[in-house]
Amino acid sequence: MSDIYKITGGKPLKGTIEVGGAKNGASKMMIASLLTDEEVVLKNVPRQRETGITEEIITTVGATAVWEEEHTVRLQTAHVTSASVRALSEKNRISVLAIAPLLHRAGEAFVPPVGGDKIGQRPVNFHVDALQKMGATVVATEDGYQARVKGRLRGALIELPYPSVGATETALLAAVLADGRTVIRNAAGEPEIKELIMMLQNMGAMIQINSGRSIEIIGVKKLHGCEMTVMPDRIEAASYASMALGTRGEIFVKGAQHEHLITFLNLVRKVGGDYRVQTDGILFRGTDALRGIELETDTHPGFMTDWQQPFLVALTQADGTSVVHETVMEGRLGYTEALKKMGADISLFSNCLGELPCRFKEQNYRHSAVVNGPTRLTATDLDVPDIRAGLALVIAALVADGTSTLTNIHHLDRGYERLQEKLQGVGAQIERILG
Repeated sequence: MSDIYKITGGKPLKGTIEVGGAKNGASKMMIASLLTDEEVVLKNVPRQRETGITEEIITTVGATAVWEEEHTVRLQTAHVTSASVRALSEKNRISVLAIAPLLHRAGEAFVPPVGGDKIGQRPVNFHVDALQKMGATVVATEDGYQARVKGRLRGALIELPYPSVGATETALLAAVLADGRTVIRNAAGEPEIKELIMMLQNMGAMIQINSGRSIEIIGVKKLHGCEMTVMPDRIEAASYASMALGTRGEIFVKGAQHEHLITFLNLVRKVGGDYRVQTDGILFRGTDALRGIELETDTHPGFMTDWQQPFLVALTQADGTSVVHETVMEGRLGYTEALKKMGADISLFSNCLGELPCRFKEQNYRHSAVVNGPTRLTATDLDVPDIRAGLALVIAALVADGTSTLTNIHHLDRGYERLQEKLQGVGAQIERILG
């Protein structure tokens, strides 16, 4: 048996929650530490399951990781002792990012197949294409990906079919130590990407961000150590904000940064919620006057796909009809079936119910949702399918009347640090029962 959550809802949440370091930033920075034989110090690193998986990846190939205090880690890979990360405790999409650093340090790499949340296709071919253009040989097998390079990787023109965050990161990690100039076109521009670029610059890389989603890198022969502080997690911040909206509560999200949440804050105001930006965080308030809106996810600076699920739960409590058009991950609305089981009025469509260009147009993916509200949610048994949908179900349980049971909460452990403790701090009735 595995652990479960028992959550009793039906009351507003009030209080302060401190947001942790960005999961999607810290893990990539830990991988980047493999690019140098010198020490890298990372501060504000979240201690959840994905950080542990990433630590396992880098220590498997020879890195040492020494934790100081709770959220500061000293990393050093003086020598790569293995170019294979085959024997991991579980599959994770982070492992594919280790290919480029291992090619630089060892001339070869083996990583297992991509794992992680089942929310849509992971375009690993974007990663492979970029590495092959830079001179690597990459062979996909049932066991994983085997990559080799003779000498140094070579600078190249990388044109991404879609501004994939992961593929942009692979191209960056490959280009910084490659021979010559690399240009990444249609690159992702998320804050976590910019933070990785700043880290690489601090290590001695030459990187320029140009207009029109273009990044130019001049490869150098060696990188050195550095010290960085991981940015606050903007996904976690939006999750707690959605809790305040859905429960009609008041939550101060300590550490939330305005510049990372501009698009999200616009939707908070549009739906009828309230927020106040303060020097050390943002106060979010739910109201009795939430109203239906139109929402479309998009790549940065658009509304994040990872914000969509928690926010949609709040929309079930809004007066009128809301339309949600998911343009980033084709399988990301599957969790709405659980919300319908709780009493939500949600219909899914394969048509594009929005104005943004969509990769899923005229395909069979049910990637648009119509939400009618407000609806009374009632407690039930819930199975957590992935990190963000799992947090959405937590919010739904906190909104619902009665006590819900959540299983497969290991997904939440992968994305949220001390979730039970943080929620209890704002008055949530949540109990973890050990399996």
